[in-house]
Parts: sequence; structure tokens; C-alpha cells
Amino acid sequence: MYTELRYWPWLSTPILALLALLWQPWLAIIFAALFTVGLNDVRQSHRSVLRNYPLTGHLRFMLEYIRPEIRQYFIEDDEAEYPFSRNQRALVYARAKGQNDKRGFGTLKNMYAQDAEWLLHSNRPRHVDPQSLRITIGGPQCRHPYSASIFNISAMSFGALSANAIRSLNKGAALGGFMHDTGEGSISPYHREFGGDLVWEIGSGYFGCRTADGRFSDEKFAAQAADPQVKMIEIKLSQGAKPGHGGVLPAAKVSREIAATRGVEMGRDCVSPASHSEFSTPLELLRFIARLRELSGGKPVGFKLCVGHPTEWFGIAKAMLRTDIVPDFIVVDGAEGGTGAAPAEFSDHVGMPLRDGLRLVHNTLIGLGLRPRVKIGAAGKIISSFDLARTLAIGADWCNSARGFMFAVGCLQSLHCHTDACPTGVATQDPLRQKALVVADKSLRVKSFHAQTVASLAELVGAAGLEHPSQLRPTHIMMRDANGRGISFARSLDKITKGALRSESFDAESFPEPFRSYWADASAERFTA
Repeated sequence: MYTELRYWPWLSTPILALLALLWQPWLAIIFAALFTVGLNDVRQSHRSVLRNYPLTGHLRFMLEYIRPEIRQYFIEDDEAEYPFSRNQRALVYARAKGQNDKRGFGTLKNMYAQDAEWLLHSNRPRHVDPQSLRITIGGPQCRHPYSASIFNISAMSFGALSANAIRSLNKGAALGGFMHDTGEGSISPYHREFGGDLVWEIGSGYFGCRTADGRFSDEKFAAQAADPQVKMIEIKLSQGAKPGHGGVLPAAKVSREIAATRGVEMGRDCVSPASHSEFSTPLELLRFIARLRELSGGKPVGFKLCVGHPTEWFGIAKAMLRTDIVPDFIVVDGAEGGTGAAPAEFSDHVGMPLRDGLRLVHNTLIGLGLRPRVKIGAAGKIISSFDLARTLAIGADWCNSARGFMFAVGCLQSLHCHTDACPTGVATQDPLRQKALVVADKSLRVKSFHAQTVASLAELVGAAGLEHPSQLRPTHIMMRDANGRGISFARSLDKITKGALRSESFDAESFPEPFRSYWADASAERFTA
């Protein structure tokens, strides 16, 4: 029955065990154990590879287990983005450690490749002070505007990240004078420990401001929002990596700390519904924004979304016109954004990429005549100062980065975020694993990465002959199209004429298709198209 060659490695182990008894008895124990493993392989019914290749079949699973590491360290090209290239990660590591981030000999990129991009520099460059790269967030309906850095930490919850990772990020933000988005998991003790500026993100679970049955609590919200450390309030409509998808933290993972932070019970699943219970139409969303602004004492209030159907976004725009309730800010999260865990189909095929969503939101606010009143943040694979410059040029006022700051605290892109087995203690709740992450050291790396990236952005802005990133426009960025021609970003982007959407009628030039059709179908009284 077992005469084929593939069985020989297993069947030879008893013979080797007998021979080992005459030479090294301890080897006989090892060979006997190997025979037992092979015997179990041919008897089990779950893995056909092991039934056909007892003992040696385990090599396949061992190699598959270390395949990501083999590819990352030995095979992967330095420019291959899976999802971040080795060169991108190396840039963050160098800046975080305060090491030399310069490169010798010349670019590694093919400047004539399709989609190659570059910044147009000036023959009259300027010196730009990195300390000046800040913006004020808060419209006329806000009583406590916030002066924010142009580069900040994107939303990552305690629970998705370890306590020491949260500590490191917040201490780094406090040292560097920039803001730290809490993520929808609410404000943990680790967010408060070092006093870094916080953007409190409120998701559909209303963690930190919920009643026992999961509804929004005005009293709990007001108490948390009154904390001077909380600078802004962000309503999460959707997340780039998994828009339209709720979440469940299983009861087994709801620790005492997470339960206290989120205001949920231990021993029960912690559910983030797919949609909010406090509003179901664009008009109700804007009234909720006004309510939170009042409950918070007049702090900036806005929302975050990954743009989905343009009709729904235009419904929010129409609600702004009808009510004159305007958010202080909108954060556009791209579909290329990261997450601790998401269904593959959602990460790969749901949601609008950052540049498309950003241009739609930016143009719509111009068409409404509201762009000066609303600041726009942007998030989605932003690592380098050129990423910042390009994103600011096409419509953002500031940028957020999540995985960039994860790299700064030690993430090495092992892609194990969803397993609780993060090798560097960043994305895990395992107390032993996260002890490896030393807060005193990593917080300085967070500060350094931010400072050096902003300083690099200041140099780029100065090279373009400008005094502040707010002066960047699509005309400052060039790209190579499918025909190999260098064209301005301005030529490849749709535009809406200022104030066009306040008119009863508009022509094709001021509001191009397909957006005119989407606008016609949009309603302030419903989200569904």
C-alpha cells in the first residue's frame, strides 16, 4: 500500500530509530516521534497533502507560513508596494530614528514610466519655516477653533493597537505638537497619559458616549468632550479599508480595559453597527453635527467618510444648503487606507480611492461656495512629503497617516494585524508582545518622523517658489499619461465652477457629467440613491 517513493521518508524513520539505538539512543526517540507524526498524517482526514505526503508534507505548510517574510526580506523589489515598498518603509525608519534619510547616486524610479509624477520647481525658491506649516480648523459656527499641524496621526483605536503603541503615539504627538485621532474605540487611559492633542472619533457604536442599549448619550458625550485634551470631534460615517461594514469584537477579546474605555459589558460581544442610529438622512446628520458642537461647548465638529455613491455625498451637500449647518471639517479616507482586519472583498473592491474622493468633496464645496468655511483632511497611504504635497495640491488642507506612524513605532509590515501575533507589539493585546515596545524610545521616533517629514515638505514647498502648502495647486504637479506625455494634474481633474451649485441651473462647463446626473438624483432627505 505504501510502496511509492513519497512514503519512504516516513517509513524509513523506524529503521533509522533502530540504527540510532546502537549509536545515539536519544536520536531513536526523535525518529520514533517523527514516525508517530507521519502515522497521524495518513490517518487524519482534514489535509489531503499530508495524507499523500506524510511527514514531508509539513514542509509545504512551514514554507507557506514564512512565505511573507521570505518575500519581504529576500525577493521583494525595493519599489514594489505590498502595500508599502521597502524604500517607503526605509524612509520612515530613517526619519523616525533621526538617521540620514538622504539617497546617493540618483533616483531609483523610472521617470518615463506611466503614472510617473513630479513637482514643478521654481527658479526663485523660497525658505519656508516648518513651524509655520499649521492650519486653523473651525468655521464661523465654531467657538473654539484648533490650530493643527499639517500632518497628523490618523484614526487607530485602542484594541486594534496595543496600550504601549497608543502611549507612544500620544506622547510623540505631545512632544511634536500635532494631533492624534483616537479611532472609534474611544478615549482610553493610554490616550490621556501624556496629554497629546486628541481628535475624538465617534463611530456607530458610540463608544465612550453610549447608553446601556448602545444609543448615543448626550450626558456622557458632554462629559468627555469637555476635556481640554479633546480638541475636535469627528463622526465616522465610513472607513476607507472597509466602508459600509460594521464590526464585532468577540466577547473573549473584550478585556476589562476595553470594556471600561468603550462603555460596554465584559463577557458580551462588542458590536459596531454598519450604520448610525442617531441619523438616517443627510439632514439628520447635519443636525447631529450641530448638536455635538453645542454639547462640546463649541469645539470643531466634522465627519470622516470614504466616498461611496456620489449621489449620497451630494445629498449631504444639498442638506448644507438647506440648513446652513456646515461641518467645520471633513476627512476623506481613501479605499487604499489600512485597517486591523477587514474582509478581502471590502479592502480590494469597495469605496472610492483617495484622490477621486478628495477631488469630489473639494469641488463640491467650491460649487457650494463653502470651501473657505470647511477644512478638508485626507488619509490613505500617505508616507512621504511628496505624498503630502500631491494630496494638498489636489484639495486637502491637512493629511493624516496611520501606517506611517505605525512604522515609526516599530511596525515591520508583517501583515499579522488581525492575528494578535504582531511581532513588534504594535497591533496586539498580548501583554508579553507589547512589552517589547518601549514607550520612551518609540515616542521620540514618532516625534522625529513627524518633524523630519514636515521639514521635508517645507523644502518642497519652498522649491516650488511658495510660502505655504495652502498655495499648492494641481498645476504644481505633473504626471505621465498612458501615452507617455507629461501633463499637469490640472488637465486630468474635473472642476466645478465656484458657486455653481447654488444656482437653479448650470451648464456642462461649470458642472460636468456624470456629476450633474448624480446631483439631480440627490436628496437631502435620504441617503440611498
